[in-house]
Amino acid sequence: MTPALTFVTPPPGLAPITDFTLNTVDGADGLYSLQAVPNPSTRLFVLDASVYLPDYTPYISAEQSSALSLTVAADALVLVVVNPGEGNTTVNLMAPIVVNASTGVCAQVILEGQDWPLRAELSTAA
Repeated sequence: MTPALTFVTPPPGLAPITDFTLNTVDGADGLYSLQAVPNPSTRLFVLDASVYLPDYTPYISAEQSSALSLTVAADALVLVVVNPGEGNTTVNLMAPIVVNASTGVCAQVILEGQDWPLRAELSTAA
């Protein structure tokens, strides 16, 4: 997979930024820093859902898949945004970032009609 990611539309709250780099966090397999290009101080932490949330099975619509040129599920990397807090860390399961691992094109999708929480405690979500 390419470490350069391009969102088809800016992630919520980060407009007009669409270009990011996906950087591994040393010592934490599946944890990444998603940094804006050209301003790396704008960043999010994201988790590879397949590593930390094996029971997380969001349904990505045909329209959402088409926008990312995804033809098979194996080409998709599903990342969830991490929200560190004072008492606990939560992850956003309602709006994952879906990446075409071959091209780096991605989108933060809203999983309408699915029962995934916006702020799931990481210890209980995993």
